[in-house]
Amino acid sequence: MTAETVQFSTLRRTLRHTFGFRALREGQEEVIRSVLAGKDTLVIMPTGAGKSLCYQLPGAELPGTTIIVSPLISLMKDQVDKLRELGVNAVQVNSTLSRGEEIEVLAEIQKEQRDFVFVTPERLAQPEFLEMLKTNLIDIFVIDEAHCISQWGHDFRPSYLRLRTAIEALGNPRILALTATATPEVVDDIRHQLGREEMEIIDIGVFRESLRLEVIPAPREESKREALPRLLGEMGGAGIVYVSTIKDCEEVTEHLRSLGFDVARYHGRLGARERKRTQDRFMAGDLRVIVATNAFGMGIDKPDIRFVVHYNLPGSLESYYQEAGRAGRDGEPARCVLLYQPEDKNTQVFFLNGRYPKREHFLEIYRALARLRADEQEFAAGEIQKRASGVAKAKVSVVLALMKDLEMVAETSPGEYRLLRTGLSAAELDAMADLYEKRAEADRDRLRRMVLYAQTALCRWKAILDYFGEEVDWDRCGHCDNCEKPIRELAAPPAEKPVRPPNGAAAVLPLAAIVGDPAALKPGDAVTLPIFGAGEVRAADAHSVLIELAGGEVREFRR
Repeated sequence: MTAETVQFSTLRRTLRHTFGFRALREGQEEVIRSVLAGKDTLVIMPTGAGKSLCYQLPGAELPGTTIIVSPLISLMKDQVDKLRELGVNAVQVNSTLSRGEEIEVLAEIQKEQRDFVFVTPERLAQPEFLEMLKTNLIDIFVIDEAHCISQWGHDFRPSYLRLRTAIEALGNPRILALTATATPEVVDDIRHQLGREEMEIIDIGVFRESLRLEVIPAPREESKREALPRLLGEMGGAGIVYVSTIKDCEEVTEHLRSLGFDVARYHGRLGARERKRTQDRFMAGDLRVIVATNAFGMGIDKPDIRFVVHYNLPGSLESYYQEAGRAGRDGEPARCVLLYQPEDKNTQVFFLNGRYPKREHFLEIYRALARLRADEQEFAAGEIQKRASGVAKAKVSVVLALMKDLEMVAETSPGEYRLLRTGLSAAELDAMADLYEKRAEADRDRLRRMVLYAQTALCRWKAILDYFGEEVDWDRCGHCDNCEKPIRELAAPPAEKPVRPPNGAAAVLPLAAIVGDPAALKPGDAVTLPIFGAGEVRAADAHSVLIELAGGEVREFRR
């Protein structure tokens, strides 16, 4: 049986008898038909909308092997366990396997005894593993979390860049790339990085009417400490409280416990046993609330999460949408609340500054490696720092990580580095430094858009849809706090009471008099305002306009 001869009647029987579903959800059939038609397909589908079934259903019927690339081992294990419970042959190949287990699994793959093989992108970079996979008929090459391949995405992973080489080595099987979050720019970059410019794009859309979006202004930390217990008292069911730092995770957990709430913490510095115990209790319904960093949530398939609260401002709308989208997967109403304290932006700026080094640090580390003749032997990060004038230890680690991304250095053993590329010209080094400056600016812009979302008095769902490039024929969703209350008039003074600036300039006029027809305004338009000066339209609907001024301040004007 080939992909072209698989009948949908057969798939529907498998859907019922193997997977236990009576019907496909919106968009799933379109994706599956595209895959069976042999098309390379990129799917943008909301969190919880059933992306996994788009490859599991056809993969269960096709005669060969489906390869699934996943960035997270925990997510991989969860998928494998669920397929095995359904009686489907599935294995994972990653660092959690013992040597004996790995030998056994590889033998099964080589004999084509497994329908689904879950692998990390790093494993697919190993030539011997690719050679072994070549003995299989590869039906579908699935790339989960496909936005990780884009250098302009919010979660870029350099290991994904090598997937194109792996796909070509395996004979160019059809590709199914899956993501919940991709701007138009990221979509274009995914196609480019995979060498599939004509890739079929199926965009199911990001709007989920079951999610009510809210922002609660919190001018001080004490405001959040007061608001959070009140929210948890109002909201029923289980939920997640996301925080930005481990320190906040510990403090918020203790604060809620002191008030009698049933909560547990979850962050990356906890032991694996405690993290697993907390996750298992939450999934089983024995724990109502988890206070967590972004270490928690990827691959968590709990349909009845009734709320997600962001105690701190996330770094991007992609991150916010992905985390908030873990609520309400059963289609029932759920609340997604952001406690917005403007100072929280500073935490994200700190993260960005730590992620991207200065250009001079990048160049100095390369010169230090060259002085050490590190192409001939390995050197520890501490020794490299000694030769790099004025570069702090933490920055040395950041630069070396970036150089690994660019394949300029190899980490031959933990903390030991060898230079792979020698004799680079000043122009080549500048080009590499430019790349990371552009990435840093893209991340700063994502943070600015997140702040605009928190500050807007326009429809919050419309703000998210505009960001992801999705067009809808409405301005008000009816499922956010701003759509359920009157627009706030933050700036524009009434025409009959003009305001004269101190320098004697002309009085402020109504917005319509300044920019012409308000109905013609759209995001990206440049405007000039008396007193305020030049600005750019960030959002606009039938009722108001959000304008970012030259200094970064955001003002809202009533039409």
